[in-house]
Amino acid sequence: MKISIKFIAILIISLSNVSSAYATRYELSDSGDTVLGEISTVMADERDTLLDIARRHGFGYQDMKLVNPDVDTWLPGEGQEIVLPTKFILPVAPKKGIVLNVPEMRLYYYLPKEKGKPQEVLTYPLGVGRAGWNTPYMNTTIIQKKKNPNWYPPESIRKEHEEKGDPLPKIVESGPDNPLGYYAMRLGQPDYLIHGTNRPYGVGMRVSHGCIRLYPEDIEALFSKVSLKTSVNIINQPYKIGVKDNVIYLEAHPFLDEDIEQFENNLTSVVALIVEVSNEKKYELDWSAAYDAINKPNGLPIAIGMYLPDVIEAKLTENLNDELQVNVSEKIARDEVQTKVSEKLNRALSQAEKVNLELRLDSDLKE
Repeated sequence: MKISIKFIAILIISLSNVSSAYATRYELSDSGDTVLGEISTVMADERDTLLDIARRHGFGYQDMKLVNPDVDTWLPGEGQEIVLPTKFILPVAPKKGIVLNVPEMRLYYYLPKEKGKPQEVLTYPLGVGRAGWNTPYMNTTIIQKKKNPNWYPPESIRKEHEEKGDPLPKIVESGPDNPLGYYAMRLGQPDYLIHGTNRPYGVGMRVSHGCIRLYPEDIEALFSKVSLKTSVNIINQPYKIGVKDNVIYLEAHPFLDEDIEQFENNLTSVVALIVEVSNEKKYELDWSAAYDAINKPNGLPIAIGMYLPDVIEAKLTENLNDELQVNVSEKIARDEVQTKVSEKLNRALSQAEKVNLELRLDSDLKE
């Protein structure tokens, strides 16, 4: 009993000690790079829980546990260093409207592009449907926006609550007991909403009956920016592929339990995404690094390869007879390119990845 009281006390302190979360506004690169931000850290206060820190910095429960697996959720401790996953890859999807990646439990809102200005994106953590009440994957739009919404629980949910001894009324009016919170946006498939919540600690978890939950302050901010008919693309990408400075990155999140046959130990979806983002460029990949990433998902971008410079690509397509005719100046140019590749690998890839890729490049150039 003492443990339960302590848990409840910590939870109450947690929810009362939270300052507003925020969404960072990111500018998209003209170069086409899709890896944004840099990893950062903060120090926990003695009053903090991991959920407090998550909410203050715009993350959900899953985000924080993936990168801080050994940190106690309820009592991180004074001075405990907490990693913030502030470096991420944009989903491989059209960069317009709302893109909602269910296994990542994150929403991306691409603001309407203004003439002469770079495209911008906002991102928010969210809660999604639990097993048996899955959030559906679909392309749809926002068809209704409602402040202070009433909730009309469907018969299936009322029956579920009755079986648990917690009956619901036919109408739950707006207020602190309304699970929709104070803002809701209805999707084209009208049974589903993007809305707030009266239980913010569920953001970053599979807790809903299929709807999408945001922190109260996040839904209020998003509600004010999104217009009717805004496109909403709900996708299933536990693995995301991105590029920065010609280095290829993989970001892995836990796939949903019901998708185990599709994603467990399976690089097929990773290959498909690489092909989609490569635009027919030649590249080298460290498949062992990619395999490790999907088997130990931590939600952070991991370098798994790089695009080959045009000079090297051309060399790789020459046959052996042509190679014998290469003159000294061409060999010098090739060596200079190899040096630049090595420098890039030193900056962007781990030692193991660097050795693996450099050996392949060296072998290909000598053939």
